[in-house]
Amino acid sequence: MAKKGRRNERPRAPNSAYRDEHDSVLVLRGALTPATRAQYAEVAKGNILSQEDAWQRSVEFLFERLAVSWAIGGVEPITRQKELLARFRFASVDERRWIRETLRAHLAEHFPDMEAP
Repeated sequence: MAKKGRRNERPRAPNSAYRDEHDSVLVLRGALTPATRAQYAEVAKGNILSQEDAWQRSVEFLFERLAVSWAIGGVEPITRQKELLARFRFASVDERRWIRETLRAHLAEHFPDMEAP
């Protein structure tokens, strides 16, 4: 029991909210574990025969690990990880472009040592 209580006392990195011109808000985590960073490096490296696939998978990987919530067009935000990932997969071309740009900006600010897709 004591260990669980101490774990909750650890400071957390603040989340960051990003808004687009259509009033959608994407909230991203401000921290990634070293293990997650290592997994991302492997995904981003990908297969030499399919760099496009590695690029797409790295964007999805980052979205899955960083997205906390996504409110689209000012409606109730999606907060469950499976629902977030499913909505990402059905995102329009413009939504995906905005998400990629947002992930790049977020990485540049919070994780400058990581290569953005």
